[in-house]
Amino acid sequence: MGFLEAFLRADIYVHLLGAVVVLVVVYVASSTLNSSQGGNDPPGPRPFPVLGNLLQLDLKRPYNTLVELSKKYGPVFTIYLGSKKVVVLAGYKTIKEALVNHADEFGERDVLRLVTQYNKGHGVLWSNGDSWKEMRRFTLTNLRDFGMGRKVCEDKIIEECQHLMDVIRKFHGESFDTTQPINYAVSNIICSIVYGSRFEYDDPEFTAMVDGMNRKIQLAGSPSAQVFNMFPWLGKRLQQNKEFFRLTEDYSRKNLEIFSRLKKSLNPLMCRSLVDAFFVRKQQLEESGSSNSHFHDENLMWTVQNLFAAGTDTTATTLRWALLLMAKYPNIQEQVREELHNVIGNRQVQVEDRKNLPFTDAVIHETQRVANIVPMALPHRTSRDVTFRGHFIKKGTAIYVLLMSVLYDEDEWEKPRSFHPAHFLDKDGKFVMRDAFMPFSAGRRVCLGESLARMELFIFFSTLLQHFRFSPPPGVSEDHLDLTPRVGFTLSPTDHQLRALCYLGAE
Repeated sequence: MGFLEAFLRADIYVHLLGAVVVLVVVYVASSTLNSSQGGNDPPGPRPFPVLGNLLQLDLKRPYNTLVELSKKYGPVFTIYLGSKKVVVLAGYKTIKEALVNHADEFGERDVLRLVTQYNKGHGVLWSNGDSWKEMRRFTLTNLRDFGMGRKVCEDKIIEECQHLMDVIRKFHGESFDTTQPINYAVSNIICSIVYGSRFEYDDPEFTAMVDGMNRKIQLAGSPSAQVFNMFPWLGKRLQQNKEFFRLTEDYSRKNLEIFSRLKKSLNPLMCRSLVDAFFVRKQQLEESGSSNSHFHDENLMWTVQNLFAAGTDTTATTLRWALLLMAKYPNIQEQVREELHNVIGNRQVQVEDRKNLPFTDAVIHETQRVANIVPMALPHRTSRDVTFRGHFIKKGTAIYVLLMSVLYDEDEWEKPRSFHPAHFLDKDGKFVMRDAFMPFSAGRRVCLGESLARMELFIFFSTLLQHFRFSPPPGVSEDHLDLTPRVGFTLSPTDHQLRALCYLGAE
């Protein structure tokens, strides 16, 4: 048995060696084609046949590799993911010029194979053309109608703060993982807009959806997902991708159950949520015989999934980073606490207080910058041939926008790699917005819920810091708190626990 096993292993190595030899031969033979892309194409590292630049990328954290490549090849360069050509944009000036000044040319979405496996181009995040325009218009209108940017939404966030603080108090100063409480609190805000109601934190339907979404986002940034996007015939066999698809199906099934309940109690004259509004619009179009085909069940399903994921993950992840950074830098936490105490006292923080809390506001913005939770914007695609910064980019080319290179741009930030709230303060201590602050991306594909996220971050963070002091677990010093992000499609903190001690008189 030992001999057979050794033989089989040797046989595998022979085949692998043979494959490598073939690749090298083909690589050398085609070097004249690959060493330069000719004409005015953006430069880039030489790709291998079939694999492209796969061997040169850190598949767990490809954005780090791309930032390093930009230092060698410039702010506009080419890589190959397998046989797929991708043009990468880096640096504030380059990305602003592309997404804002050439918004139409760089405004389409390049859809990942991991996504198209199920959504088939529906929804609002991963769609293009008339369907995207219709769903984006509908979504923005209804996000606003059901509270985004208005007092009613502020009241919902304040109410949810109380639920979150009740959960935190139950730990009585003992260490706890912030992931679930914060995810549930933030998710309830988008749920109240999309579904028309919040959920209890122990509702199994709700917790399964939020926890499943959190896991999906982690899996979507894994090396397995990268392999699937490049080589789906190979990637579909990997266990992590099978888990991703199972979670997608589970979430769709739960949504169908929620839709069914909402449809049974629907009153067209009194819409409770975005889902209700979609049902009413769909019914109106059907009754009028309209040829508008975009209001169908698949678009509802994927628009809701897009909003649920985006409306939960990014804000919740930013809040978790904010609390971790406060525990890491207690002096900064104390400055926030002092400002809140002097300006607000013990009353509830309101959105209108932001202008009187410049240091707190600066800390929130600096958290968004340093946390860098979306290091690469969702991939773009050129809508037509374009000559950009002297380089010719063909219609339909995938465009990767390195937001990380903007948030850490050494030409734009005094201390790009440090947590430095003074980036957002002038010499008089007043808050100042920076042009290179671009965590929500820019242009046609800018984040739909930016105003909602900004309101949530301010109220949640200020309220929590007003009532609690966050610190590392017993026996762990601030220096040992790890700021290395977890591998995922968005960058959340690695698993950790914090203590939350109530301030006297803050109850």
